[in-house]
Order: sequence, then C-alpha cells, then structure tokens
Amino acid sequence: MRASNQLIGLLNFLTFLLSIPILGGGIWLSSRANNTDCLKFLQWPLIVIGVAIMVVSLAGFAGACYRNTFLMWLYLFVMFFIIAALLGFIIFAFVVTDKGSGRVVSNRNYLDYYLQDYSGWLEKRVASDSYWGKISSCIRDSKVCSKTGRSVGGVAETPDMFYMRKLSPIESGCCKPPTECGFVYENETTWNGLPGTNPDCTRWSNDQEQLCYQCDSCKAGVLATLKKSWRKVSVINIVVLIILVIFYVISYAAFRNNRRMDNDEPYGEARMTKAQPSMIQL
Repeated sequence: MRASNQLIGLLNFLTFLLSIPILGGGIWLSSRANNTDCLKFLQWPLIVIGVAIMVVSLAGFAGACYRNTFLMWLYLFVMFFIIAALLGFIIFAFVVTDKGSGRVVSNRNYLDYYLQDYSGWLEKRVASDSYWGKISSCIRDSKVCSKTGRSVGGVAETPDMFYMRKLSPIESGCCKPPTECGFVYENETTWNGLPGTNPDCTRWSNDQEQLCYQCDSCKAGVLATLKKSWRKVSVINIVVLIILVIFYVISYAAFRNNRRMDNDEPYGEARMTKAQPSMIQL
C-alpha cells in the first residue's frame, strides 16, 4: 500500500510539472506584443486549465502523502473533467483555425492575406467592430510597422530588396497595401498610386497612424498569426493530454488497489486475532 501511495504521489508531482507547459503556452500567447497580446480573450482558457491542473495535482499529491481518501477522490473526479476540457480546447483550436492561409504573389517573397479566405467563429470574433477597434489600436501602439524599416550600409532599402523580404502576416497585412492595388513603393510604410478595385486600396493611408489598420488584409494577417500560434500550442497540448491520460489511468488503478487493501485489512487482522490463542495453547 505504501508503494501505491508513493506511485500516486510521484504521478501527481509529474502531472504538476506537465501543467507548466500548458500554463506557459497561455502566457506565451499573451506575451507576444506584436501579435496576440491584442487578443487577450484567447489565451485565458489555456491559463485556466493550466492553473486548474496545478491545483488539483497538488491536492492529489497531498492526498497520496497523507492517505487522505477525500483528496484522492477529489483529484480523480476533477482531473477527469480537466482532461475533457483540455481535449475540447484542442479540438476547438483546430476547428476555428482550419481555414485560411496567405496567398502567393508573383515576384514577391512575402504573402498577401485576404479576409474572405477565413471563416467561422474566430473570423467573426476578430473582425467584429467591438473587438477590432481594440485590436487595431493595440497593433498600432506596438509600433510593429515602424520597426519594419531596414537599411543596407546606411542606404535605404530599394523596392526590389523589399519585395524579396519575408514579412510576417501582421507586417504584410497591416503595414502595406495589398499588392493588387498596384501602388508604387517609396519606403516600407509609404506607397502612392491610384486605388484599385479592392476596398482595402481606398482604406490605405500614408499617415503612419492609419496605414492599413482598418483593412481587411490586416484582420486576415491577425488571423494568420493566430492560426500559426494556436497550432504550435495545440501540438504541445496534445502531447501533454496523452501523458495526462496515461498518468490518470495509472493513478486510478493505484487508488483502487489502495482501497482494496484497506478493505482487506480488517479481515486480515481478525484472522491474526483468532490465530493467537491457538498458538498460546500450543
């Protein structure tokens, strides 16, 4: 029985350690100043699940060390729902980031992004007026576009050099007009020309406080960034989920073994009590 308790305690300690990558994934999403820091509602599910696993693991660890049946039952009961919630979050993350990607542009090394390529809950959430006002303001305050400027040997970048750059989705969608507008490059955030048929062409402004922050391409760039970030975090969560399920099954089996041994103990003591008088008579 002591060995079973030690096993349960060890597994709970390892579960506690596994909660760190989940919590870290949520914090990582919230700490990317140029990207998802502007979407704080998206990382909270991960942070809540990570903290919950930490707390429940500590309860299970204490229950194993002190042989507290209530804490062990609480650990097994709550952990079941946490595993289900983590599984649901992983499925949700893959579903809402299923559609959309950047489009290849002729004679350009960067991609262009279009809002119509995305759909579903995440697209509606990000593109809604109530959220986009906060998101665009956050992107503007992060100064991501002003940081795109480069020089070679003190000389400003030429158009051909800029076209061969690999821009992030935010830089491509928010800091320049769509390529189909046909604007002439002056520098990374200054483009001139007659607006094309794409509505984003008329939304573009050389005002450094405006740029393409109200463009659909900027919203698409944010969605592309979210898709990439969530997919990375989801891969880690899948690995953690598999390990959690294995640990949970082993912990449950060890706990049942403890319960069975506790139930058998009075019967064993009774047999010893009956055997002692016979031994005295001998």
